[in-house]
Amino acid sequence: MSKVKVLVVGCGNMGASHAKAFHGEDGFEICGIVSRGDSKVKLNDALGGGYDLYGSYEEALEKSGADAVCISTYPDTHEEYAIKAFEADCHVFLEKPVAPTVAGCERVVAAAVKANKKLVVGYILRHHPSWMEFIKLAQTMGKPLVMRMNLNQQSHGRMWNVHKNLMSTMSPMVDCGVHYVDVMCQMTGAKPVRVSGICARLTEDLNEGIFNYGQLQVTFDDGSVGWYEAGWGPMASTKAFFVKDVWGPKGSVTITAKNASGEDQSDNVDAHTKTEMLRVHSSEIDENNNFVNEDQWISTEDEPDHDGLCVREQQYFLKSILEDIDLTDHMNDAINSLKIVLAADESFRTGKTIEL
Repeated sequence: MSKVKVLVVGCGNMGASHAKAFHGEDGFEICGIVSRGDSKVKLNDALGGGYDLYGSYEEALEKSGADAVCISTYPDTHEEYAIKAFEADCHVFLEKPVAPTVAGCERVVAAAVKANKKLVVGYILRHHPSWMEFIKLAQTMGKPLVMRMNLNQQSHGRMWNVHKNLMSTMSPMVDCGVHYVDVMCQMTGAKPVRVSGICARLTEDLNEGIFNYGQLQVTFDDGSVGWYEAGWGPMASTKAFFVKDVWGPKGSVTITAKNASGEDQSDNVDAHTKTEMLRVHSSEIDENNNFVNEDQWISTEDEPDHDGLCVREQQYFLKSILEDIDLTDHMNDAINSLKIVLAADESFRTGKTIEL
């Protein structure tokens, strides 16, 4: 094919960023934009107009002639929309999480395999050069690893409405946790064996059973351990909302995003992927227990912004289609990370540690 015709479904923060990437990428041609409200009109205008607009996903699948579908809707629609796309003989780029349940995630993966189509999941940090370096450096620190990460957001105004909509089906520990658990799995390369979780409900503005704060702890079979914390809402503190830190016997690696981790940045989506500097610390000491090496500072100020990362994601999606890349490991990793965060949710609800 000369160009891959892609149907953009969902026009919120991520949908708009992906649409911009498709709009500027020679290998893609947007064949339609789908949303239930008027966000598709605003996005179409922002892209210069001229794209076909649809209020119905099913109609768009039938009439747009799409080769691929980009799904950036709320998580409770991901499974249904992805499977329908595969049944329509389309490749799929799907924002995380793949589905609200492990069984749903497995059904989506099975549908991709059955249709012999590509499924790329929106793990944006896998395409971030600074985060890739962070993971690579963590792998040099020996075993076991201690992995400490969080992303709390003091949301208000429009973003609090966005977060409440996202939390209509799942907590931030699950929705965002898949990103950082995926990073932990790459760092340690080991099998997760045990998960526990705690949660708290700090607002009545949510569906029953949904919690806007959560923390998970995961243990791996090589002895590595990790925790992840996420909370959303106007009550959240902005103190230490951005912790990305890894220790091993040989030292530690820390993301030190001084500007992006400032107290006024917790609700800034573009700041969430920033690293700015990596601090590499060696644990080597002399006979007097003094450090042998000074800490190494690695500048990453030339890193791509959020929209630039979406371009990288879609370039990979295009490459996977044109070069027929085997995405088996990619899809299995998506299932694995979802299992871990959902196990943390189950742990909180049952009051028990979950053995995987």
